[in-house]
Amino acid sequence: MLAALIDVPASIGYPLLFVLVGTESAGALVPGETSLIVAAALAAQGRLSLPLVIVVAAGAAILGDNIGYLIGRRGLRRLLDRPGRWSARKRRLVERGDVFFARRGSAAVFFGRWLPGLRVVASWLAGANRMPWRRFLLWNALGGIAWASTVGAVAYVLGRSASGSLGAIGLAGVGIAVLVYLASRLRDRLRAGPPEKPAGRTPARPAAAPATRLRHLSPAQRPRRLGCTREKTLDGGGPERLPDR
Repeated sequence: MLAALIDVPASIGYPLLFVLVGTESAGALVPGETSLIVAAALAAQGRLSLPLVIVVAAGAAILGDNIGYLIGRRGLRRLLDRPGRWSARKRRLVERGDVFFARRGSAAVFFGRWLPGLRVVASWLAGANRMPWRRFLLWNALGGIAWASTVGAVAYVLGRSASGSLGAIGLAGVGIAVLVYLASRLRDRLRAGPPEKPAGRTPARPAAAPATRLRHLSPAQRPRRLGCTREKTLDGGGPERLPDR
């Protein structure tokens, strides 16, 4: 497909770029970002226009991500909520995803454009975890425009060697995402404050002797309670226990 993008004229190159980028953004495993790099390199040779390449790629990314958002919200969410063998595990996974996208969904959608794996599934996950569509659309549009501009500009500058910059761009995106994640975790820990010390435990009382052990003892060996009984000696007989009055 990339060879077709190189060989076709500009009237077909832009639609092909739109299809590849939009299809990848919707969740398909096609070389969307690579097609943007090739198109920008062709613009450096004068065969395409860089502003049109950036506009086409950004529009395709935004449209494809919104299609993926609808797929995740209406299809993937129903699949995860369906009762079955792994329903409890899926429920915990969905709850964690809802909490994550409620707190860091904007950063995930924006920076996910530069990550090769997350770029394909970010829109699906945002829709499945019920991220508000307006907030998704805002950060998705900002991410799509910034992604198309930065990748297209770098590829345009590098020219023919732009295909080798894909790994560097991906590593830069991973580094930025890691730094944002570490900064957010550090901020949450500083807000939470130092952990509270556990309260002192009261010493446990010794357990009473089980009643089953007392049954095997003779009446003389069994423990007596003070003040419970008193003895009275009868003529010609042994002591007799009388209850206290």
